Amino acid sequence: MEIEKGAKWVKFDLMERFMRDVFKGIGVPAADASVCAEVLITADKLGIDSHGVSRLKPIYYDRIKQGIQLAKTKFEIVKETPTTAVIDGHNGMGHVIAKRAMEIAIKKAKRYGLGMTAVRNSTHYGIAGYHTLLAAKAGMIGITGTNARPSVAPTFGVENMMGTNPLTFALPTDEKFPFMLDCATSITQRGKIEVYAKLGKRMPKGWVIDEKGGSKTDSRAVLTDLIKGTAALAPLGGVGEDLGGYKGYGYCAVVEILSAALQDGAYMKQLLGYDKKGNKVPYPLGHFFLAIDIGHFVPLASFKRTAGNILRELRASKKMPGAKRIYTAGEKEYLAWQYRKNKGVPVNKETQREVLAMREELGLERYKFPF
Repeated sequence: MEIEKGAKWVKFDLMERFMRDVFKGIGVPAADASVCAEVLITADKLGIDSHGVSRLKPIYYDRIKQGIQLAKTKFEIVKETPTTAVIDGHNGMGHVIAKRAMEIAIKKAKRYGLGMTAVRNSTHYGIAGYHTLLAAKAGMIGITGTNARPSVAPTFGVENMMGTNPLTFALPTDEKFPFMLDCATSITQRGKIEVYAKLGKRMPKGWVIDEKGGSKTDSRAVLTDLIKGTAALAPLGGVGEDLGGYKGYGYCAVVEILSAALQDGAYMKQLLGYDKKGNKVPYPLGHFFLAIDIGHFVPLASFKRTAGNILRELRASKKMPGAKRIYTAGEKEYLAWQYRKNKGVPVNKETQREVLAMREELGLERYKFPF
């Protein structure tokens, strides 16, 4: 992730404590505030700056203050079997809802080999990888997906119909880090465009299209156009079929269906965040979580060894001319943590202003930052 020249480094423990107190300051119960702050700081630790402290104010703080997300979470299990559960989050804190939903799936998997939960009426749950890593740490394969507010056009279309809909996996290996694939089914995610906008940087051609199918590269304008419905992200693979855009479109639709249909929840344009009169309303997102206990198939050590061998052989394979190295999923996040663990979170200028504004509004002057 590119770091802005004017960014300032803030120690992880300081920023996590500040975010926890911010959540508490706007009504999130202490235990839940700790979960929310942990999910956000994990993103920053892994170099996923689009989903860390930079989203504290615009995605969570502002939505709670606007009344379209509830600070106090009512977690309700509406249907349950030995291996499954359907959960209603009642528009509470997505981080809390998602963590508990995955923990339930893990508990079921420990006993039966597989556990799956589906969630309705939730909210943005942070990096999807946080929740799959819970399963990997428990010696399991973790899978999650979530729908989101519309921003992606179907192949041969220009209307933003589906969310960026990540389909995320994590699994243990015998290496120092797990395999973790956490990415959108669109060619990029809205969060990365938000980072580009904060950096004042133009986007590459092909990420976003206008109503005529032409490319849009002004990151700040695109964020507004996505809300207006006059711009759309391309699916993974890009515009059209030549580079496999239909594959990204297909996977995006899979996540949309599983996130909504398994729990009879909202989907696509029902997630715009506005009612028919233009008033802001909650984004009642849907998620699903699957935990697979490896020990029910093979010994965990055997699985981890084979997974590690596969990844090592991939990285050792013949490189393209000019390429320095080949990576496997989860490796760059591990390297980001190795680089950042003693430095902290890089906070760009716009996020600095947001942090200072929240500090002042909540009377948290005891927190001192290097900006």
